[in-house]
Amino acid sequence: MTRPLKGTLWPCLVKICTSRPLQPNSHHPHRLLMASTLSTTPSCAHSSDIKVRSYLQYVKRKLKSPPKPPYSHVCQVGDPVLRGQAATVAPEEVGSADVQQVIRTLVQVMRRLECVGLSAPQIGVPLRILALEYPEQMLQDSSEASRQARGLEAFPLRVFINPELRVLDGRTAVFQEACESLSGFSASVPRYLSVEVSGLNEKGEPISWQASGWPARIIQHEMDHLNGVLYIDRMDSKTFININWQQYNE
Repeated sequence: MTRPLKGTLWPCLVKICTSRPLQPNSHHPHRLLMASTLSTTPSCAHSSDIKVRSYLQYVKRKLKSPPKPPYSHVCQVGDPVLRGQAATVAPEEVGSADVQQVIRTLVQVMRRLECVGLSAPQIGVPLRILALEYPEQMLQDSSEASRQARGLEAFPLRVFINPELRVLDGRTAVFQEACESLSGFSASVPRYLSVEVSGLNEKGEPISWQASGWPARIIQHEMDHLNGVLYIDRMDSKTFININWQQYNE
């Protein structure tokens, strides 16, 4: 997903969620054993806390069934769906209830999180579908200098099914990116200056779009998701940061 962040050096491709540490769970007794074995003083209190949390998770699952894709949340790195090759949607299935539900959820989650791009794998559906939108208000919230430097441009909602990417300008620009699926982090990523994306829209009609600057970056970011690629695979590792690092020093 993609959206500008305020107070940073870039209007990023993705709004970030808060990450949580891996929690042991009742279906993995070895995880509980490892946590207890590796604990240092006070080990008993730490082990008890883990057991209580595991029990609460067990009760929660009994009382409420876990959600099923398409999710109303964004999958986080580590979920296998983010590393697989998304499947092509059969053209005759575009109008089906299942595919249309994926598209509706994709747009709803993207807008709720104020992002400018989201792919189906990020909501747990391994299909080649992505949604893109850069509202005018979001553009107005960016400085003129930022608009010029990054090539920011507002554009209406666009849905692409089975999109294909063609590079129009092989030169690259490096800017900071982030991703909803890597909550709380950011890094510098090179992207092509201009691309063309073509595919089917939500009605199954052929469409194409030539984009430059920031829209081109958004397209490339979301296309990567369909191929199991994350921005950390393309980043300059020395620029990888926790975007809230300053808060830890306050």
